[in-house]
Amino acid sequence: MYEGIVQDLIDELGRLPGIGPKSAQRIAFHILQTQSFDVARLAEILTTVRERVKFCSICGNISEQDTCSICRDPRRDPALICVVEEAKDVVAIERTREFRGLYHVLGGAISPIDGIGPDDLSIRQLMQRLADGTVQEVIIATDPNLEGEATATYLSRLLTTLEIRVTRLASGLPVGGDLEYADEVTLGRAFEGRRSVS
Repeated sequence: MYEGIVQDLIDELGRLPGIGPKSAQRIAFHILQTQSFDVARLAEILTTVRERVKFCSICGNISEQDTCSICRDPRRDPALICVVEEAKDVVAIERTREFRGLYHVLGGAISPIDGIGPDDLSIRQLMQRLADGTVQEVIIATDPNLEGEATATYLSRLLTTLEIRVTRLASGLPVGGDLEYADEVTLGRAFEGRRSVS
């Protein structure tokens, strides 16, 4: 434990996701000991981000405008919507340069333990987007964990009432991985998602 404001800084840094007590302490001391660290610039950027960044009124992605650059892009295929949990998932998929459709960000995943149900996500907004008949396929790209699977199952059941093709991203073995280290679920998914090589 440190005194006063130093401990306050460590405590605040420790509240950030993925930052444990040791990392918070390391960051705090980096800020204190590095003369070239521009604290004013960091504070200014944090304030500007809070003021200017919002969520896209169409898909829920982050944007500095009312709609994000992906929703405004006329080259994107409006017949395809990829449903993801968080805005960071959009960035991950965009890095692949494989998907040319639009997105819908749910804002999380169904997690009864955390008190998050379907009404807490932007599922109603997704259904409104699908109502006009433009969308031909919905790709469910939620995380391959318990919450992501629960969300994918809920969505697929809900979307079967519509005449839209519903698909789920394949999951399985990572490139460069070893079979002996793969868990049973991942290995099972790899078998389910196998494809012909000829």
